[in-house]
Amino acid sequence: MLGGSRCISQHCNFHCSAHQFSTILAASTLTSDSSFKNFRIRLRNRNSNSTCLSNKVCDFGVNCVQPKSSDTQSSLLSDTLSQSGTDEEPPSERLPILTGGIVALGKFDALHIGHRELAIQAAKRGIPFLLSFVGMAEVLGWEPRAPIVAECDRKRILSSWAPYCGNVMPRELQIDFSKVRYLTPCQFVEKLSKELGVRGVVAGENYRFGYRAAGDASDLVKLCEEYGLEAYIINSVMDTNQISGDLNSNDGKERGQVSSTRVRYALHKGDMKYVSELLGRNHRLILMMEDQERFTSERNRLSAPKSCLLNLAPKEGLYENCSVLIDKNVIPCRVIVDTTDIHLESYEVASFSCVTSQDLKILGIDFGSPELDGVQIL
Repeated sequence: MLGGSRCISQHCNFHCSAHQFSTILAASTLTSDSSFKNFRIRLRNRNSNSTCLSNKVCDFGVNCVQPKSSDTQSSLLSDTLSQSGTDEEPPSERLPILTGGIVALGKFDALHIGHRELAIQAAKRGIPFLLSFVGMAEVLGWEPRAPIVAECDRKRILSSWAPYCGNVMPRELQIDFSKVRYLTPCQFVEKLSKELGVRGVVAGENYRFGYRAAGDASDLVKLCEEYGLEAYIINSVMDTNQISGDLNSNDGKERGQVSSTRVRYALHKGDMKYVSELLGRNHRLILMMEDQERFTSERNRLSAPKSCLLNLAPKEGLYENCSVLIDKNVIPCRVIVDTTDIHLESYEVASFSCVTSQDLKILGIDFGSPELDGVQIL
């Protein structure tokens, strides 16, 4: 299902070291002024056994501890660390972490197979980073919607990409869209070169950037050449199903490629096989279990309100061949989604009877056979 690629490169005269970084990057604010004075980077702990604090997100697991604020879900989703004044790291301590990296450009909402291909191409040329913008919906006035991938589950997915990326897990760099919205294409590439110090970029053939999306892939190549960066433009990964009945025909970017829009469409239809093909893995739904009084559990059935979900659920209906991970044990189950709640029914008696008595903070539900998760679907 992966499409071929065509790479256009402009080479610079330096190389980065191949040492392993100990952190995942996430940018909280990039300003549009020339000095990037308000650029701040927050670090996500790579330790899989680490806990979640009020300003960090750990990877998914039964040992994950949620933020203790009264608005836990909002805190987890936004994952904003406010730094100012003396708390801000000087540039000399921040930028070398990213220097020499190869940055894949995109939105990376669904982390689907098209996004994975960008990461693969970036990893072939250096240490891969995913650069995307956060806060676009708020700035552009879009309606709020649940993410396809829960924030605390993203590291698990990126870790599963490592075998495709030379056994290197891609890191994420998220930039506040409001701070770079008015940058011209030239200013954007200049920031990548001079402020972030990246060695090159990878983008899809339909990628657009700069204020009002003024720049396209060919502009990206030309500007990267001017600033001494490598530029790799790859072909889109096409959707072999070509299901587009209810997709927005007015979307100029819609040419049959795999996209987050198509993943949302498949979830809306409840077609989990199609979702798995687009994602290259099973869809994992994350339930936040901090307020266990809202859960009901009896023998082989566990129920929770939809308000506990951290990401997008499929449409209402019955889903067989699902599974839940509890204490490192995979429990096969069916999932029932109704208008207000989600219900898990194990095929085994008493499988869920002890769930609410355990100190579980997050519960992951996989839609599909467990053996397919993390496997490339062709």
